[in-house]
Amino acid sequence: MQTKIILKDVRLYAYHGALPQEHVVGTAYLLNLVIDTDFTSAMHSDRIAGTINYADIYEVVKQEMQTPSQLVEHVAGRICKALFQHFPSIQSLQLELLKENPPIAGCQCAGMGVSLNVKR
Repeated sequence: MQTKIILKDVRLYAYHGALPQEHVVGTAYLLNLVIDTDFTSAMHSDRIAGTINYADIYEVVKQEMQTPSQLVEHVAGRICKALFQHFPSIQSLQLELLKENPPIAGCQCAGMGVSLNVKR
């Protein structure tokens, strides 16, 4: 059996970007995260000790988003590294980090960013 924890369409406000103004004004980001971890114990016991608490995952993500970077690639890498460090039961994860309304002249889109698939 494969078991996954999912955080979908998490909106965060942060100050990342290659342009100086992005570090002053900031922008909204959208994060999607799929974590492969074995939570079969929680399925049978109904105890949080058998899984990873969604709120704890969110706090790690939020903490990494608060540290400004020039590139979303760097932020995404930091988030992955921090999640693996905080939660040893994570076997792999898929992360998507999109900058909403990127500062590109004439660009009308929901977002641009990166996607990573990382194994421990």
